[in-house]
Amino acid sequence: MSPTIGVVTFPGSLDDQDALRAVEVCGMTPKPLWHGSDSIEGVDAVILPGGFSYGDYLRCGAIARFSPVMDDIIRRAEQGMPLLGICNGFQVLCEAHLLPGALIRNDVRTFVCRDQLLRVETEDTVWTNAFTAGQEISIVLKNGEGNFQADPETVRRLEGENQVVFRYLQGNPNGSVNDIAGITNERGNVVGLMPHPEHNVEELTGPTLDGRGFFSSVSRFLERVGV
Repeated sequence: MSPTIGVVTFPGSLDDQDALRAVEVCGMTPKPLWHGSDSIEGVDAVILPGGFSYGDYLRCGAIARFSPVMDDIIRRAEQGMPLLGICNGFQVLCEAHLLPGALIRNDVRTFVCRDQLLRVETEDTVWTNAFTAGQEISIVLKNGEGNFQADPETVRRLEGENQVVFRYLQGNPNGSVNDIAGITNERGNVVGLMPHPEHNVEELTGPTLDGRGFFSSVSRFLERVGV
C-alpha cells in the first residue's frame, strides 16, 4: 500500500489541486485536508500548498497558522511527521514557528514568476534524500513575498548546522538573505521553500521533472520507516 500524503486547503489556496495531482503522479495516495478539520488522521505526511491563504490579510500565512487543522499538524510534525511548506506554505511554517525567519515583500517590489535554477545544499532531509548535495535543479518560482529574512544569529545557525536546503542560482529573484530558497528544521522532517516542485512533475506543465525528487524522497523515507 502506498503512503498517503495530505494536502491542506485553506481559504485562498491556489495550488492545492496541483499538489494533490503531483502526489498521485509520483505514485502515492493523495488525501485532501480541510483547514477547518481538527484532525489529520490517516496521513503519513502533509503538504501546505501555495496560494494566498485567507487573502494574505495581516501577514502572509499569519491567519492560516491558527486554522484548526494546524494544531494536529504542528503536534505531528514535532513528533517527526514529514511536512513540506511550498511558497505560502513556507510562510505558514514560519508563522507557526516550525521554521525560523520570515518571508517579506520581494526587494524588486513586483511579483516574480519564472523557471528558477536552484542548488541543493543538503540531501539530509526527508524531502531531499533523492537528490545529491550540489545538484542543480530547475523549479517554477512565483511569489510576491518570497524574501526570506532572519536575524544574523539565526542565519549563522542555519548555515552552520546545514539547515539551508536550497539556494538560488543565476540571480536572487527576491532579495532573500544569502540567496536562501528553502530551509529545514534541525530534525530534517520539516522543509519550507518558495519554488513550486508540484509544477515540475509532468512534461505538460513544466520544462523539467526535477520536482519529482521531492516526492520520491518522502516516499523513500516513509518506506524506510515502514509505512
